[in-house]
Amino acid sequence: MEEPNRKPTFSQFASDNYAGICPEAWRAMQAANNGFVSSYGDDLWTERACEHLRQVFETECQVFFVFNGTAANSLALASLCRSYHSVICHELAHVETDECGAPEFFSNGTKLLHVNGPGGKFDLAEVERVITRRSDIHYPRPKVLSLTQATEVGTVYTPDEIGAASELAKRYGMRVQMDGARFANAVVSLDVAPAEMTWRAGVDVLCLGGAKNGMAVGEAVVFFDRELAHEFDYRCKQAGQLASKMRFISAPWIGMLEGGAWLENARHANGCAALLEQHLAGIDGVRIMYPRQANSVFVEMPETVVAALRSAGWHFYSFIGSGGARFMCSWQTTESDVLQLAEAVRTECKEVHVIKTATFEALLSDAVPDGQGGYNFTLEGKTYHLQDKDDVRKIAETHGYIIIY
Repeated sequence: MEEPNRKPTFSQFASDNYAGICPEAWRAMQAANNGFVSSYGDDLWTERACEHLRQVFETECQVFFVFNGTAANSLALASLCRSYHSVICHELAHVETDECGAPEFFSNGTKLLHVNGPGGKFDLAEVERVITRRSDIHYPRPKVLSLTQATEVGTVYTPDEIGAASELAKRYGMRVQMDGARFANAVVSLDVAPAEMTWRAGVDVLCLGGAKNGMAVGEAVVFFDRELAHEFDYRCKQAGQLASKMRFISAPWIGMLEGGAWLENARHANGCAALLEQHLAGIDGVRIMYPRQANSVFVEMPETVVAALRSAGWHFYSFIGSGGARFMCSWQTTESDVLQLAEAVRTECKEVHVIKTATFEALLSDAVPDGQGGYNFTLEGKTYHLQDKDDVRKIAETHGYIIIY
């Protein structure tokens, strides 16, 4: 029986979870698949993986391995809270939008309080407002500040930003947890030692991602304050996260860490995203929504272009973050993949005649005094210095805008 003609599907930019297992992780799993080995983490592979992570972070941290990121975040937060406490996170944070209430479930009711902030990062003034707005017994007491590195929109916190957030949290007796599903991408983006953006910046617990960076399964929960790890092994067991054949979760970490593959994979993914951003930024009708600092590119495109790409078989998400389309690169993404996607977007955009309109009043409001009698006016990423505020009309027209009065 002949196979029916199938429409091609291009899934390589939907998520870094779509990528396969990288060779280093695969070889380590094969090496661990030899003979009989003690179960439940009482084995040399797990011991070696923990020791490698201590070397990476330059401290005697306590390490636990779980199956996935939802479990890592939820159990880590539960270990820092009691049921009448609350966790402050960004409104776009994965723990708030994509974990099906698991943080609340595993902590027996700890409430998530979300705050906003530009570029997927905290506005610390807003964080402090949430911490201090109430202190009565009827309000869930803030106990943990949870930040995501890299963020859900592909930006990264600098060590100074992490330090400032941690200082604020500690001032109010709070702990700091980091969702590091794409931590490796942030490390290579900032080119700093992992310790500088974790415990040295005040982070108490890191949930370190492996699956998005080339492993089959498995995240590491890293406690920099070892006292906070008290009985965490019991939490893992109760939650169904204590793997009987733990070596097959821990061994890939050895393969990734020993030769630096965890950083090389992230560097490759970031580089592919940078190349994609470069090509998409030059296409009329496409707007880059956030600075590309890790391995994802968020863009706004005409709905007709989005529909045409999907109809052609391109698979990508548009509900993540704050709208637009998300293109995610991985260790397995190739330059050819990037160029193929960029060309598909360019081709579809040529088919669309984009009519750009703006009200004259809105344009005027974007002209900011420069303190020297003139104005600074930014449109589509380009800044102009004007003497006459009314010149915004001419500039907008050169960009192809129809002015509405």
